[in-house]
Amino acid sequence: MSKSKANTATTEENTEDKKTTKTSSKSKKPTIKDLQAEMEELNIQLSEAKDKYLRLFAEFDNFKKRNIRERMDLLKNASQDAFSALLPVIDDFDRAKSSADDSSSEEAFSEGVLLVYNKLNSILNAKGLKKMDSTGEVFDPEMHEAITKIPAPTEEMKGKIIDTIESGYYLNDKIIRYAKVVVGE
Repeated sequence: MSKSKANTATTEENTEDKKTTKTSSKSKKPTIKDLQAEMEELNIQLSEAKDKYLRLFAEFDNFKKRNIRERMDLLKNASQDAFSALLPVIDDFDRAKSSADDSSSEEAFSEGVLLVYNKLNSILNAKGLKKMDSTGEVFDPEMHEAITKIPAPTEEMKGKIIDTIESGYYLNDKIIRYAKVVVGE
């Protein structure tokens, strides 16, 4: 009996293996619908991955451009502190020249000093420093600092700058000092 029990057990195992093989072969063989669904899912994943890649690439490209632009601005305006420190000297130079140009003044502006003045101005202009022209212009609080208001000498000078107390300056089209002005009202 023990042999027959063993044979019966072996036969039962073989029968179960065949059933498993049949069912597993049925489950391993995908249908066309399953393949199409899987292909659609993979296409969706691929398009999402492409979209993420393109967005990341565009973001990195924008970062590079912004970084280059910031570096250029930094290099362009790196000398702002030095120019700001020179502005009072330039103002003194301008006042001395204005005083010497005044016909009622006894002081003279020698040719050597005038050459130095002109050379200094040309070098500063070449480096991007420009003086604001504000007298007679319309008062703009983004460019001018009003020191005081006085009655306008004519009707057309109302709201315009009557006098410039301290000149404003641009460095590469960026304001580094606002003009201090007197406005007519």
